[in-house]
Amino acid sequence: QVHLVESGGGLVQAGGSLRLSCASSGSIFRNDRLEWYRQPPGKQRELVAGISSSEFTNYVDSVKGRFTISRDNAKNTVYLHMNSLKSEDTAVYSCSSISFGLRYWGQGTQVTVSS
Repeated sequence: QVHLVESGGGLVQAGGSLRLSCASSGSIFRNDRLEWYRQPPGKQRELVAGISSSEFTNYVDSVKGRFTISRDNAKNTVYLHMNSLKSEDTAVYSCSSISFGLRYWGQGTQVTVSS
């Protein structure tokens, strides 16, 4: 069973930065695709960023140039570095891993950006 635990969320002013972390256990982490999703209040969940086992990355257009996804296979951790935060980035952020074709989710962490 894969277990994901996010941390690093909180309240930040617009223009500020946060780094989210997601620690994984129970899988061969280096082989997993890892993704960050977010769900703003009253809206559907959306894919924010993804990183493959070969470290190929992709981003939703709204965060390109501001967010960076990275992974540390030695620590079984994926990160989401968020800069130049905007009020519209306010959401519950969740990490997800795809391991041997199965998707797993963390519990989510709240990010609130005040304007």
